[in-house]
Amino acid sequence: MKLFGSSGTRGVVGDGLTPEFVLRVAKAAGTVWASDRVVVARDTRTTGEMFSNAATSGLASVGVNVDVLGPVPTPGVVRYCETEEVPAVVITASHNPPEYNGIKLVGDDGVELSVADLERIEEHILAEDFATAAWDEVGEIREVDSANREYVEDLLSAVDREAISEANLTVALDPGHGAGCLTSPEFFRELGCDVVTVNANPDGRFPGRESEPVGSKLGDLCRLVKASDADVGVAHDGDADRAVFVDEHGEFVAGEASLAALAAAHLGPNDTTVAAVNVSQRLVDVCEETGADLELTPIGATNIITRIRDLWARGETVPVAGEGNGGIFFPNYRLVRDGAYTAAKFLELVAERPTSEVVAPYSDYVNVRINLKYESDAELEAMLDAAHEYAEASEATPNTTDGYRLDYGDAWVLVRPSGTEPKVRVYAEARNEERAAELAAGAEEALKDALDRI
Repeated sequence: MKLFGSSGTRGVVGDGLTPEFVLRVAKAAGTVWASDRVVVARDTRTTGEMFSNAATSGLASVGVNVDVLGPVPTPGVVRYCETEEVPAVVITASHNPPEYNGIKLVGDDGVELSVADLERIEEHILAEDFATAAWDEVGEIREVDSANREYVEDLLSAVDREAISEANLTVALDPGHGAGCLTSPEFFRELGCDVVTVNANPDGRFPGRESEPVGSKLGDLCRLVKASDADVGVAHDGDADRAVFVDEHGEFVAGEASLAALAAAHLGPNDTTVAAVNVSQRLVDVCEETGADLELTPIGATNIITRIRDLWARGETVPVAGEGNGGIFFPNYRLVRDGAYTAAKFLELVAERPTSEVVAPYSDYVNVRINLKYESDAELEAMLDAAHEYAEASEATPNTTDGYRLDYGDAWVLVRPSGTEPKVRVYAEARNEERAAELAAGAEEALKDALDRI
């Protein structure tokens, strides 16, 4: 696909993403979808309202009625779509920096569109083939202000509220100024938790921290956990489809470790889990211990969703799936990454023992990630050629599901282009930091040498 990547389409506002482009995407989606009503929602980014207005206009122009939800976490939008049986145009760039925005398309079954459905819409965009309505047949627009509250009520009914409440947990929460500010504080309080917050005011400039909830950016949350004697810290990204954690000592918990802990609690010998090609050995270990099968996909929510649906069609059960970045699926609940639901399922574990003990069995690995920016297609091509050569020269057999993954038994390294930003990412994992850094540095050096030769 030319326009849609591993999780919708994103770009820098005014450069890779413009109101005109959003208008065209909305017109194409409204033309393709067999629905007379479509949802438009957004996260808290400063450009969200502008793009939401463009999407609303595009849909109305092809005769579609529009429910405008305003700022809502992506999983809250998905719930609305499933309940109302309507598709959605979601304006969000998830974890990307504030200068970015993007578009995510959700079907009337409450699931992000498949690659095949996205390709149909893309064809109409590229051909500018839109079902423009006559002046007296344009769609009607209405504002809906109940989506966030209904989402919270849905969450409360889906988790073990009693067990969490009886544990008398204190939760330190960092929604990162994103859409989770509008739902997660209320949700955790209604679960019976004492809640203290940081970066909990909606602000699309993300002044308190960058939107991506990685350990190096969560210093405020770590300090808040220690200052408040909290049992756990929870952080979201911009559209609150991710959750990562801080333990009771104020130490960041690797997303790979929390995914492994949740998988261990929900997988059995007849189950299958799905993860991306950058899967941690932690999850591999859990599958070996539980007897569950593991399926790997290219990185990105769209690919994981597609594989889960394929497995369902074969009659297989998938209780949990996801990536080590905090984006976790519990498909039996809903086929969407849901930061608040994931956090509540983690709280169910913390209700029984301290956070550090929950993740202790999965803390024996160290992860390193390096991002290398490129300015042109030529630079991207040079780095990917270098990655190919590096992989072919290695002693490991490359896994080319998505980029080049090299497994060495005690460690692994992966090189792949980002699906959402102009970057090539290098991932490495090992049982000690020195080995992981060594592997990442080796791949990084090969890519940088290629850039120097341009």
